[in-house]
Amino acid sequence: MAIQGIRDSLKQRGVRLTRQREILLELIDQSGQHLDAERLYQLAQQQDPKINRVTVYRTLKMLKESGLVDELDLMHFTGDQHFYETRMKQEHAHVICLRCGKVEEFFGDALQRLRRQIENHFGFRIVIARTEIGGFCSHCQALRDQETTSARPDNGAAPAVKRPPARRPD
Repeated sequence: MAIQGIRDSLKQRGVRLTRQREILLELIDQSGQHLDAERLYQLAQQQDPKINRVTVYRTLKMLKESGLVDELDLMHFTGDQHFYETRMKQEHAHVICLRCGKVEEFFGDALQRLRRQIENHFGFRIVIARTEIGGFCSHCQALRDQETTSARPDNGAAPAVKRPPARRPD
């Protein structure tokens, strides 16, 4: 949902869109990142030093309860931290590197086909779907390969098999 859609939705609910709430919404929507509450607070303070943590947390709670912002855990890569993004019209999957924490977003027909398959299989009507996929990005795969290779003796050669000494016949 675009930021204008969020503004309209808040107005319909009778929620006043204060300057501070507007700053927070724009940061969530336009940062291009998945922000946690603390980072959102830091960025908001740069625009308006009067914004406090309570305002950030209350606004996030209100936006989440209104269905305008999604709260994500992103595979708990950073522990119990939660991240926020505006609810988008097109569903997407979050692809998280379990080594470096890089988050990519995947949009595509495959997700829509999966959604229809689940609905048909279970006779279930999906209202919202969140998909998180954990693995290793190409950079971290290369690092893992290098670590594995350097951990082997003789620069990557297979370790020599040590055989027990031959027994002498008595």
